[in-house]
Parts: sequence; structure tokens; C-alpha cells
Amino acid sequence: MGSTAGRRVRRLRAAVWTDLDDVVATEEPLEIRLLQEAGGAIERHRIAVTMRTPGHDFELAAGFLFGESIVTGREDILDISYCTDEEEPQRLNIVNVTLRPTVTFDAARLERNFYTTSSCGVCGKAALESLEIHGCTVLPHGLAVPASLICRLPGRLREQQAVFARTGGLHAAGLFGADGALLRLREDVGRHNALDKLVGAELIDGGARMRDAVLMLSGRASFELLQKALAAQIPIVAAVGAPSSLAVELAESFDITLLGFVRDDGFNVYAGGHRIADAPAPE
Repeated sequence: MGSTAGRRVRRLRAAVWTDLDDVVATEEPLEIRLLQEAGGAIERHRIAVTMRTPGHDFELAAGFLFGESIVTGREDILDISYCTDEEEPQRLNIVNVTLRPTVTFDAARLERNFYTTSSCGVCGKAALESLEIHGCTVLPHGLAVPASLICRLPGRLREQQAVFARTGGLHAAGLFGADGALLRLREDVGRHNALDKLVGAELIDGGARMRDAVLMLSGRASFELLQKALAAQIPIVAAVGAPSSLAVELAESFDITLLGFVRDDGFNVYAGGHRIADAPAPE
């Protein structure tokens, strides 16, 4: 499992459509488990699931534990290894960290946090299947917009980012209507928080507009952001940055139109190209 994955995309640049091979960053869940000897037996604690690009997983686990103050130095860690004894295929997505017996931590607190962050499972396939279990369904075709409308959205998003204009440090999520009008915008230092604020505001107002709208993101499009868009039934997600491999898989599975590298002269279509009204048929 490498750090990149190949994808076939449609690209619009300067009014010219082309079909070409592209590369996206791989995204997969990583589960971190703690192992520690106590009373002659090995105790196991599942403490976190985080989305990451595969590679340097042991370093990620060690850094996470240090940041959470579970370990205070290298001497607290006896061993780090992949767990490969699971019945379900998990593609080296579980890391076991064995701690010295003298290391103390609040296992109950960590495991409570684990069960609030682990619903996506520990492989891409499990992550997508979990969405079906939670009632997410394929989006209807319905909405279609011209390519020119999509190209205008990054500029309109920047124009309305009041706090970003003053600080240069915030992510934004904007909801646009089928006519390109800005319906609502939210900013936050966290890209996930910006989208949660946007969806929450729409939900409080009834939520009906999201089903016929375009979501514009100021950064990249990760699995978690696509997951939030799917829950809100937003059919078109456009991003200034790139999507991850798992975001593309989610979009394909649930028929979300996913657009990346959106600029004023074009964008890449990673999934759901049928919602771009004036796009030619694929080659």
C-alpha cells in the first residue's frame, strides 16, 4: 500500500476537456493499540483511529502517544509493530505499541475516545461499508450545473472570507445554489469545523437547500469531509486542492460529483461528471 494511487480523471483547462491519468494521495485509517504487561498477562487497549497517508506509521503512533502525554520518552516504548493477526483484512492498518509496565495512563478515558472516533473501521472498504450501515444512500442525479459556474466559485469564496482576509489563517466551506449564488459560508482554523458549522447552520434552518447545492472547500477534499457532505446529501463537492484516494472512492460509491484543483480556468473531475451540464461524453 503506497502513498499514492492512480486515477483516471477528466480535466477542464482553458475551455478544453481532456481525459488523462492522475495521481492522488492515498488515505487509509490507522488504528493505534497499546499493549502492556500487568500481573503476568498482556493487556490490550484500543485508543485511536486516525486517517492518514500510509508510511512512517510507527513514527505516527509514537508521536501521537507523546502528544497525548501517554509516553514521555523513548524509554517508555518497548516495541512498535503491525498487528497482522486480525481475521478481517486490514492491510497493515493496525499498529501495536508495547509500553513499559511502569507507564501509567487513563485507559478508560482513552478507550471512551476510541469508540467516538473509530466508526470508519480500519480499512478503506470497511470505512465505506460503515456509511451504508449508518443509513447513507446513493445520491439522486437531479442537480446539474455548467462548468463556468464551478470556475467562478473559488473567487466568490475568497471574496466572502472576511476573517481569512485579515489573518490568512482560516479554512472555509461555502454552500452555493445552482445559479452560483452564495447561500452560506463558514470559516474556522479547522477545515472539518468549518464544514460542521456550515451544515449545522443549514440544519437549524431546515436543511432543505443542501440537496440542490454545491459545496466549495478552500483546501483539499479528504474522506472525512466527503463523509460529512454525504450525510448532508450535498450532490456536488468542489475543492481548491486535491482529493484523497478514499474521498474519490466514497464519491464513486455514493454518486457524489467530486471536483478538485478548481481554478478560474478549469478543474479536474474525479467522480460524478454527469452533473457538469456542458461536459462532453467521456472518451
